[in-house]
Amino acid sequence: MDDKLLDKKATFQALDLDDRLLRALGRMKLVHPTLVQAKAIPLALAGKDVLARAKTGSGKTAAFCLPILHKILATKDALPINSEERKKTRALILVPTRELAEQVTKYIADLVKFCGKEITAVNIANNSPLHIQAPLLAESPDIVVSTPAKILKHLVSKSIVLSQSLETLVIDEADLVLSFGYEDDIKGIVSHLPKIHQSMLLSATLNKGVESLKRLILSKPAILKLEDDKEESSKLVQYVVRCTEEDKFLLMYVILKLRLIAGKCILFVNDIDRSYRLKLFLEQFSIKACVLNSELPLNSRYHIVEEFNRGVYDYIIATDESDKMGEGDAKADVDTDDEEMEVVEETAAPEEPAVAAAAAKDDAKKEQAKGKKESKKRKRSQDKEYGVSRGIDFKGVAAVINFDFPLSARAYTHRVGRTARAGRRGMSLSLVSKEDIKSKSTGHQKEEEIFGRVAAQQRKKGSEIQPYKFDMNQVEGFRYRSNDALRLVTKSTIREARIKEIKTEILNSEKLKAHFEDRPKDLQFLRHDKALHPSQVKPHMKHIPQYLVPKIAGIAQADGIATTPNVGFVPFNKKKKEGSKRRKPSRKPSKGSDPLKSLGKKRRK
Repeated sequence: MDDKLLDKKATFQALDLDDRLLRALGRMKLVHPTLVQAKAIPLALAGKDVLARAKTGSGKTAAFCLPILHKILATKDALPINSEERKKTRALILVPTRELAEQVTKYIADLVKFCGKEITAVNIANNSPLHIQAPLLAESPDIVVSTPAKILKHLVSKSIVLSQSLETLVIDEADLVLSFGYEDDIKGIVSHLPKIHQSMLLSATLNKGVESLKRLILSKPAILKLEDDKEESSKLVQYVVRCTEEDKFLLMYVILKLRLIAGKCILFVNDIDRSYRLKLFLEQFSIKACVLNSELPLNSRYHIVEEFNRGVYDYIIATDESDKMGEGDAKADVDTDDEEMEVVEETAAPEEPAVAAAAAKDDAKKEQAKGKKESKKRKRSQDKEYGVSRGIDFKGVAAVINFDFPLSARAYTHRVGRTARAGRRGMSLSLVSKEDIKSKSTGHQKEEEIFGRVAAQQRKKGSEIQPYKFDMNQVEGFRYRSNDALRLVTKSTIREARIKEIKTEILNSEKLKAHFEDRPKDLQFLRHDKALHPSQVKPHMKHIPQYLVPKIAGIAQADGIATTPNVGFVPFNKKKKEGSKRRKPSRKPSKGSDPLKSLGKKRRK
């Protein structure tokens, strides 16, 4: 954590939190709260509604988890042990994606390490059917973590009733919740909650879309706007390269194989097929990478991110499907570029939600009809609550590479936000398609239009996207290798690799789930970057001959570069050793001599 994000004057002990929580924080080596934690926790403990804007990696999760846990512990301590009031669901945490739900649940588990069985938290954002999750909710867990769509189904089916017990409602990544189309679901959820409850809204941005949500669920909120955008952008260096489709693969081969970018990288693509195409291409050169997309099971996706954060994998090829989730640029965004609303203390009372269950059913029918049409085009089902460019806590990302340029300026902001987090420096490299005579596609025109909006947006924030100075003449020697590898990656091999990956990950996720629960250490042997082998991998492609390595200063000797030891000058003839005795030439026996007689002479000697 960057020192600038910490409030060195404050400590968690000074916030009057429960001793059991302080022990857990000490175990996590957390002494000083971040700025958003130091401001939000006292307000939340006082029972006020909070609207907080803070950048990713600033500790927003702890800012709402700690007050919730403290209040639940205080309530239970005041009640008798056998009291039925102890078994009530007091907090509901809504997140936009299943990955973020897993992350929040794990963080809560770390905080309640020393609370015994006093607090129970349940994550219902997974793919489990409603009838399987219903018994878990019937036990009235203290905290429920869910996506808006899933909890609304349980509220409508009355698997859980929150109209009397709920005390705190939290919506994390509020702007992303809206962009995913959960606004109607939020209205439906609020209609099942008590009229008097505490609400907290947290987000990385506060744009005009959040204002309607603020009016709906907050009452006289304390609004916190922390960290400066200019300070954020100064730690992120942004580059762009205009190249053809063929050059994209060539540059990826050279940059990753020669280790021109040191550290962990996330490579973003716009389509699932593209992710497997890039993975299979890199496999030809023994460059290992994980694929992260909505087709993979939730357990596998979460484990991939966890292993990436631990440093097991260096490269993740992530499919950004934010445009399919409705997170594109709005008409207002094109002109105003995510203009932020003014931060003013609100005094107006919240509006009463007026949403009927029939409207929710109609929306569900429309979604089902759309899903049936889309299923004809796409054979494999994809997770609608998947999100990788926002919400997921990627740690230690050195660079973000936009192999495919994002389809909106908003998506670009979220992608590059995966690096330069928590006060660290980072880099982004975007590959923008230019007009290619060989290719008939006209996608470069749309990319140029989006890039123009992105460049204008970044200039308003005080940063510039610089051209990446890369001498293509120095890497022309790699082109024939790149083209050979690219020819082997056909549509059929991509389809085969896609099916094989899904089968493998489903096996790892479902059938071995009980095994890994009993033996958690075995998870370290489960790899997600194994080669899919679409065709025969040529052994010589693994290494780079020394004569091909460009003369660029600062290139680290990668594992795949074939180097020769410096042995100095080697003469044509060997030097004669001094003092060595000459061997007398052996006399060859004459053709007419008897070999037995000559043998007898040698013995007599």
